[in-house]
Amino acid sequence: MTEVRGPGVRVRYWAAAREAAGVESEFVQAATLAEVLEAVATRHDARFARVLAASSLLVDGVAVGQLDPGHVPLADGVTLEVLPPFAGG
Repeated sequence: MTEVRGPGVRVRYWAAAREAAGVESEFVQAATLAEVLEAVATRHDARFARVLAASSLLVDGVAVGQLDPGHVPLADGVTLEVLPPFAGG
């Protein structure tokens, strides 16, 4: 797997999200969480979209799952982590 580099918001994928995306992380130019989610959804296939929809999201370590993505501002340099549900316990 390769990492796409560039300025913007770093999106890090974990476990099944990494496998579905085919990269460990990538960078997106976006001002809000909604813009990031739209951008990564268009870069990857339907399997990725299903994993993304079931995943928890952290912005610089803070959970944002219950917030309206359109109202979550993001600045260059932040990291969005995509954490799919984990099996086991």
